[in-house]
Amino acid sequence: QLQLVETGGGLAQPGGSLRLSCVVSGNTLDDLAIGWFRQAPGKERDPLSCISLGAGRSNYEEFVKGRFTISRDNAKNTVYLQMNSLQPEDTAVYYCAAFSIWPVQSICSTTPLTIRSWGQGTQVTVSS
Repeated sequence: QLQLVETGGGLAQPGGSLRLSCVVSGNTLDDLAIGWFRQAPGKERDPLSCISLGAGRSNYEEFVKGRFTISRDNAKNTVYLQMNSLQPEDTAVYYCAAFSIWPVQSICSTTPLTIRSWGQGTQVTVSS
């Protein structure tokens, strides 16, 4: 059974940076991808980015390109989301989620049809 734990959230000033981590445990095969999502109060959960654990190919929603960077460290079973130039509108609970990807060389979709497991979320607040 897959388990995901996010860490790294907190308070950041406008223009600042945070790096989120998602530690994945369980059956982490190469046909797995990890996506990052966020949900602001009163809003729907939005996709941000994803990365395949096997091939390491990443994908981004247009509005985070150039500001957010996703990466993985398979030795640590961890996926990171580096967030730069943060703005108050980035305030949200950030979640990581695991889903299957096939073929493993494919580029993951930021909006997968089926999520296998969600993390519990980590709060990011951007405020001066």
